[in-house]
Parts: sequence; C-alpha cells; structure tokens
Amino acid sequence: MLGQRIVTALILLPLVLAGLFFLESEAFSWFVAGIAAVAAWEWARLAGLQTQPLRLIYALAVVVLIWLLGNTVKPLMLYAAFAWWVLAFGLVLTFPATQKIWKSVSCRLFLGVFILLPFWAGVVFLRGTELSPFPDLSALWLVFYALFVVFAADTGAYFSGKAWGRAKLAPKVSPGKSWAGFWGGIASSSALALIAGYILDASLSLLLQMVLVTAITAAFSVVGDLTESMFKRNEGVKDSSQLLPGHGGVLDRIDSLTAAFPVLACLLLFIGWA
Repeated sequence: MLGQRIVTALILLPLVLAGLFFLESEAFSWFVAGIAAVAAWEWARLAGLQTQPLRLIYALAVVVLIWLLGNTVKPLMLYAAFAWWVLAFGLVLTFPATQKIWKSVSCRLFLGVFILLPFWAGVVFLRGTELSPFPDLSALWLVFYALFVVFAADTGAYFSGKAWGRAKLAPKVSPGKSWAGFWGGIASSSALALIAGYILDASLSLLLQMVLVTAITAAFSVVGDLTESMFKRNEGVKDSSQLLPGHGGVLDRIDSLTAAFPVLACLLLFIGWA
C-alpha cells in the first residue's frame, strides 16, 4: 500500500506542478475543470447514481456549467460557497439527525455542483489574482499557500490529536478526528501565516489579517474533509473511487481543498486584498 501511494504521488505531483506553472490562464482553467469533472464522476456515486452512464452525464454537466461560466469568477459564487460551508459544518456536527435534509439523490447531486464549481472558481481566482498589499508577489504562490495551509492544518491536527485527542469533533462522521486535533491544526496553520508574514515583511496589521484569514481557511478545510466523509458514510463506502492506487479517489485527495480554495478567495475579496 505504501509503495502504491509513493508511486502514485510521484506521477501526480509533476503533473499538477506542470499545470500550475506552465499553463496559461484559459488552459489552466480547463486543467482544473478536468479535475473537477473526475471528482464529479466520483461524487455521483456518493449522491446515489447507480450506473456509469448517469455518473458520466453528471460529470459532463459539471463541465458544461464551467464552460458556461467561462473564465469569469463571480464574487457572489464565492460568497455563496462560504455560506454553504458554514451550513455544512452544522450538518456534520448534527449527523445523522439532519441526514434527512439532504438524503434525496437530487439534493445530493445539487450539493455536488455547489461544492465542485466553487472549488474550480476558487483555484482559478487565486491563480489569476494579485494581492494589493504585496503587488510583487506572484499569484502562483497564492495557490501554493492554500495547499500549505491545508498541509499545515493536517499535520498539526495529526500530532495534537494523537497527544490530546479525547473529545471527538464529529464521532458519527469521522471517529478519528478530535477537537484537540482541530485546534492543533488551527495553531499550526497560524504559525505558517506568521512565518509567511515575516518573509513578506508584513506590518503588524497585515500580519494579524494574514493569521485570521489563514486560521479560518484551515478551519474550513477540516469541514471539507468531514463533509465528504459524511456523504461516504451515508453510502457505506470507504473511498470515493479507486482511481488513484493507494490514495482512493480524486475526491478523497481534494476534499479539504474543495472548501479551502473558495473560502480563501472569498476572505481575500472580503478584506479587500484581491
């Protein structure tokens, strides 16, 4: 299993980095759309579609919606995504009592669109924007920063959860996650923001804003992870698919990012940095 994970990572990482660094804006948009389409195909299974033709039609529908949106990312979409993730946190914490709200196949299909389109929009937005306080900073680093935030949150959550994780965060959804892990992830991602602020020579005011934005993004990355786990538990499956040997499915790898990217983009818009 470990060998499969390593081989898969060694194949995928260069592809992702190549797409990020070498594709122009429109090509990059379609590159991310391709990832979203595969995730949509996997989501169709979690939504309850039983046949491959129906799942492929759903994935195609997501691509068509992205095509209709073009390269224009509407701020309203990002704000709506933020509102969804707030609601999703409530659904996770109250699972399975509130399961009946989204139990129908049509509702789950709709929610999949509401998750994957803002994910695409958030990535495209971050890759194409400049931060007003740091005009010389390449927009590519915003995408990397979102990835680093999620990695820092996961790492901090693992170690703090292992040391102090007694009170469970959402035991009916993911028994391994604890409140200690959650706050440990927030602390480690906040430390990342402090390091980034020091490197960028940010003023105290900018530094405080960076820490706040980073902490909120990290918190919602956990919600993204838990939300997919909730839908998987509802369907009784461990992985979204077996496309990535040793890693499960694409959706299993980007679940935290589906929340982190649009939330970070939304927060940067809200504070006037983007």
